[in-house]
Amino acid sequence: MNKHILNIILGLLCVGFASAQKNERPNVVIIYGDDVGYGDVGAYGSEMIPTPNIDKLADEGIRFTDGHCSAATCSPSRYSLLTGIHGFRDGINVLPPNAPLTISTDALTLPKLFKKAGYATAVIGKWHLGIGAKDTPTDWNGVVKPGPLEVGFDSSFLLPSTNDRVPCVYLDGHQVVDLDQKDPLYVGRKLTDVQNKKNTSYPDGITNPEAMTYYQSSSGHNNSVINGIGRIGYMSGGKSTLWNDENMSDEFVKQTRKYISDNKDKPFFLYYAAQDVHVPRTPHPRFKGTTELGYRGDAMVQFDWATGEILKALEEAGIADNTIVIFSSDNGPTYDDGYDDGTTIDRSNGENDRGHDASGIYRGGKYQIYEGGTRVPLIIRWPIKIKPMISNAMVSQIDFLASFAEFLEQDIPKGEGRDSRNTLAAFMGEDLKGLPFMIEETRTQHALRSGNWKYVIGPKKKQKDTGPELYNLKTDPGEQNNLAHLHKDIAERMDKQLHELISGDGLRR
Repeated sequence: MNKHILNIILGLLCVGFASAQKNERPNVVIIYGDDVGYGDVGAYGSEMIPTPNIDKLADEGIRFTDGHCSAATCSPSRYSLLTGIHGFRDGINVLPPNAPLTISTDALTLPKLFKKAGYATAVIGKWHLGIGAKDTPTDWNGVVKPGPLEVGFDSSFLLPSTNDRVPCVYLDGHQVVDLDQKDPLYVGRKLTDVQNKKNTSYPDGITNPEAMTYYQSSSGHNNSVINGIGRIGYMSGGKSTLWNDENMSDEFVKQTRKYISDNKDKPFFLYYAAQDVHVPRTPHPRFKGTTELGYRGDAMVQFDWATGEILKALEEAGIADNTIVIFSSDNGPTYDDGYDDGTTIDRSNGENDRGHDASGIYRGGKYQIYEGGTRVPLIIRWPIKIKPMISNAMVSQIDFLASFAEFLEQDIPKGEGRDSRNTLAAFMGEDLKGLPFMIEETRTQHALRSGNWKYVIGPKKKQKDTGPELYNLKTDPGEQNNLAHLHKDIAERMDKQLHELISGDGLRR
């Protein structure tokens, strides 16, 4: 054979081999909804909210019917997802405005795991895990840290807390976006923390409720009024950098599209944390009226659109087939949650939200220990590897850390990710049973899932009044029949196991 032709063939083989090696490492994108319930997605039974993009994702991947976040509230679930540690072990609860960073900068995190494996890492969207040091107030006018960049992300574009809390600004890396230093930004829990700073002042919703023109708030969402919406906490200044609530999804999608385009030639881990469907619900005008369920239903349609745009960006970049896309939510649904936005539940006729039950057939939702609090949509798609299917395996987001450690062939140091267990086979559709047991948590309660049995304890007052609760989810998925008095042996065994797990060092052995 001609030597020149042979060299060309060998060169092409080398290029092909290098390309194959590159493609062996899939990108990973987590699309994380906020307060999205099991029954909010068409693929999970929703009939009143159109979600064609999420449904298509479910058709092309694994749709888990027993997939869970770790807690029925947002900050603990997000903490567990990124650290592999239950929030209750480190005292993590729903965070107030200006809370310091809750994740130790020394801890192993999901983004650090991917970085060790050679991935670029980014977070876009809602953070709500605190920013700044514990001992010093966060300087919003300077370098804002520690935050996501200190716990493993290479880049970040954030809603720093959550959209019902101040500060109502975007944070790009360590800097508040477009901040005018002549109008410095101050954030606090009390009005006196931000007053008399020679900067822009905002109405106090407590003394000026008429300033809440978008819709009225309740339950403490009536401190600084920004864009006609009352918030939790107070801020002053930063007028040039205020976000537009109705454009927030558009902004996060724009940032995500740019990130995917800029990083398509190298493996990346992207954590897209949407603010939809969290309050205050402010869907863009083009989505208003797309459902008969008011702002909440319309915000879910908006989230479906955002999901579709991310999937489209992966297609346009030519990397969709070798990208693992994970879709889920931080906890179950809630309706009116601090704002009078028209999603009041009328339970007088037994219906939820005008015929739509966001928890599906399950009981409860956000803040509650019942299945509706933590059983959420969980979909995983990887076209070149995963066979589309429905899986009844019991799985939890807290296990992403250990599972991806196995996937990436990375070690987990002793003491790190201590509640995260390797369930990679279940996530890939190869194991249809999943976890043998699992903890669910709220602010005041814990539950143990063991197969079809679920055991609930706490708080003490509730225990004294009603005793522990035991449900057989196979025959009673709606948790209506407490069987603790009929199956005392099972209740006692699960009570002992749950208390040992709570007081122990972690679930991973």
